[in-house]
Parts: sequence; structure tokens; C-alpha cells
Amino acid sequence: MNAPAPATIHVADVRAGNGPRWIAEGFRMYRRQPVVWTGLALGWLVISFGLLLVPIIGGFFATLLQPVFFASFAIAARRQLEGERVEMGDLFIGFRTNVRALAMVGAVELVAAMLVILVLSLVMGGPAAPATPATPEDMARTLQEKAPFLFTALGIMAIVKGALWFAPALIAFHGMSAPHAIRWSIYASLSNFGAMLTYVLALTLAYIVAALPWGLGFAIALPVMCLSTYTGYRDVFEGNAPPPTPPG
Repeated sequence: MNAPAPATIHVADVRAGNGPRWIAEGFRMYRRQPVVWTGLALGWLVISFGLLLVPIIGGFFATLLQPVFFASFAIAARRQLEGERVEMGDLFIGFRTNVRALAMVGAVELVAAMLVILVLSLVMGGPAAPATPATPEDMARTLQEKAPFLFTALGIMAIVKGALWFAPALIAFHGMSAPHAIRWSIYASLSNFGAMLTYVLALTLAYIVAALPWGLGFAIALPVMCLSTYTGYRDVFEGNAPPPTPPG
């Protein structure tokens, strides 16, 4: 069973150096059950990319379900700290919580992405399909011309994802509505901007290192990222709570 949610919510102002520590703590948790956590991350990727292959509606449902899966990761991580074994079936445990609220968080992210693309397309001139087949030189020139559009869109979406980063765990552990969880997540992210920034930088470095040996390192980096979403939530929202004591 999950630990009961605290009666009140407290957002700690953690140090900027805590960001990389979230990843380090996630790695320590990963080492305790590496096969299962790699399987959970792989299952999440297979389902997500499988949905993207479905025409028209696939991308829509893939985005809606992302917060549900990350709620599953958070619940499984807390169970591990409480001394329980994590199982592959835990990938779907988030579907037993407030799926509607979690999906609404995904919908907010989807709408934000659509608005970003629309606004930047109007302001900067977004990517457009060529009237005639493009040569490799034409494609390279087009990518170079649209680079500001792409990097700006990626930057804005990274900010949106950071603002919503804590929402799945807040819904899973505190039974919040989507708007309530989003407000708390935005507040916590802004209050801990330094830690969030160093976390992103450390995670980016981890991804670069993971990509070097033919991408094999992602078998570790991705599950550690999934775990770090919980370790970050715990540090910010449960920093004053005593750590769970495994039974026995």
C-alpha cells in the first residue's frame, strides 16, 4: 500500500545542487531492481511509439497517457522505498488512480504544443511542405532556415514540461484535480528553478553519455530518468518527511 498523503502540502526551496542528486538517487534505486525498471521503461516506450504509429488519433492518445505512465513510475518508486518488490504490472498502476485528472494534464501539454507551433508558424514562418521533391541540398537549406523555429519550439515545450513535471505525482499521491496539481507543480518548479535547471543539465549530460556506446546506455538512462521524477518530487514535497522504513 502507498503511504498516506500528508494533510497539508509543503513546497521546499531546495538547493540548486539537488537537481543532479535526484538523478543519483534514481540510479541508486535502479541498481536495486535494474531488470524490472529497464523493462518498465521499455514497456512505456513501446506503448508510446506504438500509439504514434496509429493514424490520426495515435499521437493524441500517446500524449494524454504520458502523465498516467509517470504516475505509475512514481507509485512504483515509492513502493520500492517501502520495501515492496516492483513488478512489470506496475507500469499500469497509474490507471487505477485518477486517470481523468492525469489525462487532463496530458491534454494541457498537447494544447500547449499545438499553440506553440501555431504561434511560431505565424510569427517566424513554420516548416512548410515543398511543392516539388526536394534535393538533399534543398532539405539542408530548409533545416538551416527553420532552425530558429525548431529550437524556439523545443525551448518553450521544455518550459511547459518543467512546469507540469510534478503534476502526475501530486495527482497520484494527493488525489488532486488536474488544475490544482498544475498550479502546485508550476509553483514548485518556479520556487526551485535552480534545482530544475541543474537537473535538466545533468540529465542532458547523462543522455549524451548514454548515446555514445551505440545508444546502449539508454537502457540505464531512461529508467533512471523515470525514477528521478519521483526522487525530485519527494525532495521538494516530502523533504521534511522521514524516509520510509522497509519492513523487516
